[in-house]
Amino acid sequence: MYDYQTLRLEAQGAVLFVTIDAPPMNLIGPELVRDLVSLIELLDRGEPYRVAVFRSADPDFFISHVDVTKVSAYRAEAARLTGEASIALLFRRLAETRAVTIAQIEGRARGAGSEFVLNCDMRFGARGRAILAQNEAAFGLIPGGGGAQHLVRMVGRGRALEILLSADDYDADLAERYGWINRSLDREEIGPFVAALAHRIARMPATGHAIVKERINAISLPPVEDYRRDSDLFGEGVTQVAAQRRIHAALDRGFQSREAEIEAGKLLGTLPD
Repeated sequence: MYDYQTLRLEAQGAVLFVTIDAPPMNLIGPELVRDLVSLIELLDRGEPYRVAVFRSADPDFFISHVDVTKVSAYRAEAARLTGEASIALLFRRLAETRAVTIAQIEGRARGAGSEFVLNCDMRFGARGRAILAQNEAAFGLIPGGGGAQHLVRMVGRGRALEILLSADDYDADLAERYGWINRSLDREEIGPFVAALAHRIARMPATGHAIVKERINAISLPPVEDYRRDSDLFGEGVTQVAAQRRIHAALDRGFQSREAEIEAGKLLGTLPD
């Protein structure tokens, strides 16, 4: 068994519960990406794990976003699976994996954290806990992990533009209303609901999982070229002077610290021009 540094795995029959545990706040850095590469390779087998449930050990953060100080390092780790330095293509591989993937969101999932859950097959958010955002516009960037591609298809053009251009926070109930997540649930309900759904799906024939995912992906999964284009635009844009200036301004105000990230939507909305 691969020695995971940032993921805790618990098998319950054909269901694999994956707990993200990457202190201090589940940022996407090289260690987490390295573990996701190995996990996706495991889930690609389809057996013994037919369903994977993603949740977080941190009550405040599901996946915060990418570590903006380690962009080159985490992109290089993704290339181990995809052949290209791109977490967009890594996330697309997650969407294509043979296992059915479910995100149980009980904290903040911003930027690439939101894109991670968008590339899961299903998403459920805890009321009063789950927060989603695509915050790249605060730095003059486009989401680089498939966020724009998925959101237009899921929520429609107008709401996708609202989400992407505002870089604001959306709670579980509003995310459900928009179609960003499957449904919102009370905190005491979400764990038992997701577990019951995962086990129910796992009891169904694996052949059905494979053909349903294949056909749904054929209909709705964005083309790989569109993932690659968004990834390239993010990678090019994040190195530009204007983006770096705003990133450093955010870091100076506490961005990527727990205290500031709790209300990151407010922080990013007040960055200087």
